[in-house]
Amino acid sequence: MMPEHTEGLQNIGVGRTVSSAQPVQPAQPGRHVAPASASSGQASESASPLAWDAAQATATVGAVIDALSDVLSCGREPIELAVTTLVAGGHLLLEDVPGVGKTTLARALGTVIQGSVRRVQFTPDMLPSDLTGVSIYDQSTQRFNFHPGPLFANIVVADEINRANPKTQSAMLEAMAEGQISVDGVTYRLPEPYFVVATQNPIELEGTFPLPEAQLDRFMTCTSLGYPSAQAEAATLTSAYSKRPLDQLRPVCDVNAIAGARVAADHVHLSEPVANYIVSITTATRGRADVRYGASPRASLFLAAMAKSRALVSGRSFVLADDVRSLAVPVLAHRLVLPDAAFGAAAGVTGRSIVEDILHHVPVPRVDGR
Repeated sequence: MMPEHTEGLQNIGVGRTVSSAQPVQPAQPGRHVAPASASSGQASESASPLAWDAAQATATVGAVIDALSDVLSCGREPIELAVTTLVAGGHLLLEDVPGVGKTTLARALGTVIQGSVRRVQFTPDMLPSDLTGVSIYDQSTQRFNFHPGPLFANIVVADEINRANPKTQSAMLEAMAEGQISVDGVTYRLPEPYFVVATQNPIELEGTFPLPEAQLDRFMTCTSLGYPSAQAEAATLTSAYSKRPLDQLRPVCDVNAIAGARVAADHVHLSEPVANYIVSITTATRGRADVRYGASPRASLFLAAMAKSRALVSGRSFVLADDVRSLAVPVLAHRLVLPDAAFGAAAGVTGRSIVEDILHHVPVPRVDGR
């Protein structure tokens, strides 16, 4: 018997509700679905994201960054990168030691955009169904009811993702790439916007499973928070919210505003010289003796999307070469496959140095992007 979608699933998605026994069709590129109406319980298309102009989107995204910077002890740069990745429609991989606020950053982001947040602690014995959900037979109704897993949230915090076995890691691929999951032959849409923040400890490698290149390629950016400054750490200790820093956070927008910012970022102009500059950088990663496999064409698409998002955050309607240069390392470094099969912290350092060397040698176009 085919599992059926139950009414209980109507509340898990911010982007869309699903009627009983009807599989969800894949989302069309660039299409944002509005939240369900609380009164009718039905999904409705909203024109509000399209009505958001660039200035409004820039102001909203800036307010999100400011709100996070006022509360979190990490620097402003990783916060800007995380929000820029969210607006670009990608996913973020945080590689850092424990205790620097990786999970707190993701939860804080969910608070300021009023989105749902689910945290998953990955372990070697975890199964794919622990993430996607399961269909359980209800003897009283003689039907299978689908019980959604933690992937059904606007922001999913995947803690220590490299501790899960490869089979469970692969369960994330469809969710990250398509914004949907398939269970028992039925496809379910995930909430929109959908943002995965995965963490892994690059130092402690015992009992871990290195992420395969196919999954690393799904993360639009990769960075680390680093240790806070001595001043910021001391301020955290003396703050009244030191134990619960998120208590002082207040929402500044909703998820529909983020959908509108994504639409605005899509309309940022990317000139042909800057597009050629992006291709020149990614192409340069493919012909080096110290790189076994360079960045894929998906990396070029992601770098362009991030550059558009950064231009929007900066209040511009066009992309500059400086946008590309500032984002090349977090977008490209983790995608490079090195000949010595290095992984963990060593691979990250080497990948960054290779991309920085490429940026030093690839000519920068002298255009204003208009």
